[in-house]
Amino acid sequence: MIFDCHTHLFGPGHFGGPTLAAAKKAWGPDTEMLALPEQHEEMLQGFDGAIVLAFDGPATGMNVPNEYVAEYVRKQPGRLFGFASVDPNRDNPARLLEEAVKEYGLVGLKLGPIYQNFYPDRPEHFELYAKANELKLPIMWHQGTSFVPEGYLDASRPAMLDPIARAFPELKMVIAHMGHPWTAECVSVVRKNPGMYMDISALGSRPWQFYNAMVTALEYGVTHKILFGSDYPFFTPAKTIELFRQINDIVEGTKLPRIPEEVIEDIIHRNTPELLGLV
Repeated sequence: MIFDCHTHLFGPGHFGGPTLAAAKKAWGPDTEMLALPEQHEEMLQGFDGAIVLAFDGPATGMNVPNEYVAEYVRKQPGRLFGFASVDPNRDNPARLLEEAVKEYGLVGLKLGPIYQNFYPDRPEHFELYAKANELKLPIMWHQGTSFVPEGYLDASRPAMLDPIARAFPELKMVIAHMGHPWTAECVSVVRKNPGMYMDISALGSRPWQFYNAMVTALEYGVTHKILFGSDYPFFTPAKTIELFRQINDIVEGTKLPRIPEEVIEDIIHRNTPELLGLV
């Protein structure tokens, strides 16, 4: 099995506002972020499936509707799994989440404090987590940095999720991108909380950070809690695999530790749907 736990769709107008402005500044003025369903389907050929993420982030211009994701994933049940997104700043987000699940058949929740501008450890948001727990929905967190100036960086550290994990020990949660640049903090949070995982999406372009994150995970004995993900369309699963298998190149000819090949292959072939209770 090769299952991508972290992919996006971006239709026309879904990727805009401050996020698109920051992307144009970072990547060039002609940047236009589109990841259409037919492109996603083509990218995933030869792989076993993927999680597809909606995103409700009006504060920074990230607005991928739940129904857009649901319409796509329902064409391939058992292979594609749609995660809803609800801005925790909206009125009664727990009700909105339940409606998205019941109306559209979505099976998880995507949250990103740096795009939605909220502090995850605030008590007023725990009703939303309780609803996810009640509905047995895993939560995928973008709990790390971003290039968007308007985002709340101080809300984005992995340790902010520890009170949530302690309050809901049965709730499964995934920290995307191993919480970069706070990868060691991410590893420590995931290690202590049985229901928490992390993914390697988007780390391939930062080989030194990626290598050190993996060494930390090895030293703490939690490589079994690392999931394979690409962050499509920013990366593809094929490119992510290529970069992951090259992770030891950076220390070639040194006495620094190497990431065992069996660990790399175990992560690439991890059965994420089973671990997260999606099947």
